[in-house]
Amino acid sequence: MTENGQTPADLDPGEIQDTLADLYDHAPCGLLSTTPDGIVTDVNDTFLTWTGHARTSVLGTPFEGLLTVGSHLYYETRYLPVLRLAGEVREVALTLRCVGGAALPVLVNSTTRLGPDARPRLVRTAIFDSTQRQDLERELLLARRVAEASEARVRVLQDAGAAFGACDSEQAVAEALERSARHAFRATAAAVVLTDESGEMRLVAGDHPLLEALAGTVLQRPEAEALSDGLAVTITSLEDAQARFPAVAEALRATRLEALSAIPLVGGERSLGILLCFYGRRREFDADALALQAALALQAVQVFERVRLHAELEDLALYDPLTGLANRKLLQHALGAALVSADRKHNPLAVVFLDLDGFKAVNDGLGHLVGDAVLEQVADRLRAVVRGSDTVARFGGDEFVVVCEDITEPDVRHLAERIRLAVRQPLRGVAASFAVTASVGIALHHAGVVGLVPAVLLSAADRAMYRSKAAGKDSVTVLSV
Repeated sequence: MTENGQTPADLDPGEIQDTLADLYDHAPCGLLSTTPDGIVTDVNDTFLTWTGHARTSVLGTPFEGLLTVGSHLYYETRYLPVLRLAGEVREVALTLRCVGGAALPVLVNSTTRLGPDARPRLVRTAIFDSTQRQDLERELLLARRVAEASEARVRVLQDAGAAFGACDSEQAVAEALERSARHAFRATAAAVVLTDESGEMRLVAGDHPLLEALAGTVLQRPEAEALSDGLAVTITSLEDAQARFPAVAEALRATRLEALSAIPLVGGERSLGILLCFYGRRREFDADALALQAALALQAVQVFERVRLHAELEDLALYDPLTGLANRKLLQHALGAALVSADRKHNPLAVVFLDLDGFKAVNDGLGHLVGDAVLEQVADRLRAVVRGSDTVARFGGDEFVVVCEDITEPDVRHLAERIRLAVRQPLRGVAASFAVTASVGIALHHAGVVGLVPAVLLSAADRAMYRSKAAGKDSVTVLSV
C-alpha cells in the first residue's frame, strides 16, 4: 500500500517504478551497487546525504576510495576475501570518508549477484550508520574500565588492610604501607618518613633514593610542602621538577628517576609523616590515582594511631604516672628477667630498696602537692645517680626500688651511698626544717645461687631497709640471699 492508501494493483507501471525508485533513494540505509571489481555503478540519496559526496564524484570510482585510510587494510584482508569466497559479507565494520574530512563508522552487508553464466555480475551493498552503536560500545567499555578500576582499588585496600591487621608497632605499619604502595602503584621505590614531636623527619621504612643527594635541602623538597599544606604533592616529569624543585630535578636525574608523589599521613590536627613513591618514567596522576593513594594513606594513619594509642596505654599500665618511673608491675617483670639472666650467666644481682625518712611530716604538714613534688625530685635524683642499665621503680607511696644486674657487693654499696647522699640534699620548695633522708636496704643475690624468685629478693631488700630504719635511719644495710 502506498502513502495515499493505494495498493500496487491500483498503480500503473510508471507509478510503481516511481515508488520503488523513491524507496531506493530514501531508504533508511545507504545503498550502492558496484562491479565485481568494486567500481560504484549506482548509489542512493541516503548514502550521499550521510557522506556529503555528490553523485557524480561517487559513480565510476572504487568503493575502497570512499573509505578512510584506516579501513583500507580491513577492507582488503577481511571484506574482499570473504565476499569472493562466500559471495556475501554481513556486518563488516568499516569507516566512510565524508566530505570535509569527517569519518562515519558503518556496518556493511554485501551480496554478489551472478549472471546467466554463473559469474559475478554486480555487488549490492547496504550500509548502516553505526555511530550510536559505536558510542554505546565506547560507553560500555568505559563503564567496564571504571568497574575494573574500582575493583582494583578495593583489592588494593583489602590487601593493605590484611597486612595492617597483623601490625603491632609503628615500624611494622610503616613497612606494610611501603610494600602496599610500591606494589599497588608500580613504583620503582617507596618510602615512609615519619615525624617526631619536634618535627624532625626520619626514614622508617623503604628506600628513599634522593635522601643523600638532598641532604641539607630541607625546605625545597616535596616532603616539606606536603607536610606544610597537608596535601598531596606530585612531580610528573623532570621538566616539572626543574620548574618547581630544581634540587629535586638534579637528584632525580642522578638516580635515573623521573616522577614522584608525596602523600601526607595526616592524623588528627597534625601530620604523622609522608608516603613517598618514586617512578622511573614520567607519570600522570589523575584524580582516581591520587584518591587511591590518599585512601591507602588514611588507612595507614588509622593503624598508626591505633598502635600509638596501644603503646600509650601500655605505658600507663607499666609506669608510675607521677614520677614516670617503672611501676610495681614492670618492676616484677624486669626483676624476673634479671634473675633468669643472672642464673644463666652466673652473674651477681642486687635489689636496692629505699624508704624516705621524714616524708610523712612533709606530706602532712605541707600538703599532698608538696609531697608529690618531693617524690618527683627524688625520682629525678635516682635517675641521675644509678647506672644506665639499672631499672628504677616506684614501689608504692614513698618507697623506691632499684634493680642492678651484674654488680658486686662493693659496687652496690657505693651505689647505695650515692643514692643516700643524693636524697638528703635540700629539696626545692621545702623548708630546711622538713629534712628528708633515705633508709636503704640491699638484697645481694650471689652468682651460682639459683632458684630464687622476685618476691624473695624484694622481701629480703625490704627487711634490710627496716634494719636501716631501726639503726637510726639515713643508712645502708646489706643482706646476702
